[in-house]
Amino acid sequence: MDWYWWVAAALGLAVVEIATLDLIFIMLAVGSLAGAVVSAVGGPLVLQVVVAGAVAVLMLALVRPVALRHLRQPAGLRTGVAALEGATAVVVERVDAHDGRVKLKGELWSARSYDPDRVIEPGTVVDVVRIDGATAVVLATEP
Repeated sequence: MDWYWWVAAALGLAVVEIATLDLIFIMLAVGSLAGAVVSAVGGPLVLQVVVAGAVAVLMLALVRPVALRHLRQPAGLRTGVAALEGATAVVVERVDAHDGRVKLKGELWSARSYDPDRVIEPGTVVDVVRIDGATAVVLATEP
């Protein structure tokens, strides 16, 4: 029945992780779950503590750095349509609240004006505010 305590410790550590979001306490929780497994199969308390500690240290040393790299990916590494938001484009066909065309990253995109009352004429440089399906929502950079 010692495994209950290990699981309770893992749950408590997971709750603390939710509050801190630094990926330390969740790694310790995984170590506690490893201790629970050893306890459930009948391992002695000393072995439970050693396994829990070893798994926690391995998780902190090996898994946490990789997870942090993936979570804290810089904005410059955005891909797909997310990489197009904030880019500049040139209007090639008049853009209004409903329709238009812009040249964006060398490709022709359908576009509409971010400001529904604004009409943007060809040759105007615009900023891409967002991508809505296959349509670039743009805002003129020049008055």
